[in-house]
Amino acid sequence: MESLQLVTNRMQDLRARHLMGRVTEVRGPTLMVLGFGTGVRLGDPVSLPSLNNRRGEVIGLASDAAIVLLEGGTAGISLRTPVRLEPALRFAPGNHWLGRVIDPEGRPLDGRPLLPGIGATPLSPEPPPPHDRRAMGPRLSTGFAVFDTLLPLARGQRIGLFAGSGVGKSTLLGDLARNVEADIVVIGLVGERGRELRQFVEDVLGDAGMKRSVVVTATSDTSPQLRLKCASAAMATAEYFRNQGRQVLLLLDSVTRFAEAQREVTAARGESTGLRGFPASTATAIANLCERAGPGVGASGDITAIFTVLVAGSDMEEPVADMLRGVLDGHVVLDRKIAERGRFPAVDLLRSTSRSLPGVASESENALISETRRLLATYERSEMMIQAGLYVSGTDKQLDRAVRLYPDLDSFLARRTNPGIRDYDVLRRLLLDQG
Repeated sequence: MESLQLVTNRMQDLRARHLMGRVTEVRGPTLMVLGFGTGVRLGDPVSLPSLNNRRGEVIGLASDAAIVLLEGGTAGISLRTPVRLEPALRFAPGNHWLGRVIDPEGRPLDGRPLLPGIGATPLSPEPPPPHDRRAMGPRLSTGFAVFDTLLPLARGQRIGLFAGSGVGKSTLLGDLARNVEADIVVIGLVGERGRELRQFVEDVLGDAGMKRSVVVTATSDTSPQLRLKCASAAMATAEYFRNQGRQVLLLLDSVTRFAEAQREVTAARGESTGLRGFPASTATAIANLCERAGPGVGASGDITAIFTVLVAGSDMEEPVADMLRGVLDGHVVLDRKIAERGRFPAVDLLRSTSRSLPGVASESENALISETRRLLATYERSEMMIQAGLYVSGTDKQLDRAVRLYPDLDSFLARRTNPGIRDYDVLRRLLLDQG
């Protein structure tokens, strides 16, 4: 019966009549289209019947014309080229989307047919009312000792994962997708390289990860408006499952490419840039996206979200990293130097923080976290002196202890969680046995 309803809804999306317009001007990457009248709205899709139904989107409105940004550029466009106004997108997730790979408009990318769900889900709804939202929930198991102890991830928390290329970010995301406690996992891949999509789905996620996952992706060769929509579509999918009362893990890779796509779209419609090449609206777009995740209200579930940021040259002060850090509940930094010496995940503990602390840890656990950070900071301050052979044992008791414990603490940060063994107990024994 549900399958019949899905088919019926899909048939209702079809239109026998369409508004038609014509190109009156080409301005860089955009078209000025006349003829839609008052029947057109921002975000409406269009197509060009004479150019193999090349698709585009209305990104601006003038007094008598629509400003259209095409997919695939403006090659082949001439004046008076006909433009057809398509029905507004109906994005409708459903439980049958689990295990599937889709694009931001709900079209399947895995070679199998897929129908929209029964009810439409808005791509850009208002976040839950802040005064009605729950507080963050209990600590979640992740499969990694560093996240289960020193950088805990709580239910409904939103954290940033800051990393350069080649430091193990994709592998870490796949491990989290398989291991974090959640009913549903939604993965948004914004601007991912096409050749790496299948590798991520088959090798990194694997069958175990895909069984409870929906992957929403727009590869790097797609239009900026589709890449921009990818983040909203992934969030809308997560909201659909959250509203069913499910606990959702959202992995969005990456906010940097989302911001770059937003910059391309706003530049096409004439918005000026400001902070290091990004328009003023980028900060608002990032904040609006992140606020939709987090704890739910009433009987709904929660969206625990991990947003990745690509930081060039480990520059944590670059604009997107700075914007995102200010609206999240913590951040994790992956360091290239740590990755190069073979420790994974390459988490730089001293540059990372979780704002779920101290609430999700007991008093004794918080004491262990503070002691571990203090020892690692002590070692890091004197690392160059130690490696140069200038450190003399016995001159500083705290530094002596940090030097003695550092190899074991560094190994602990790479430890995978073992069932039946509490990582806090492992850390406590480590500090006491060599105290």
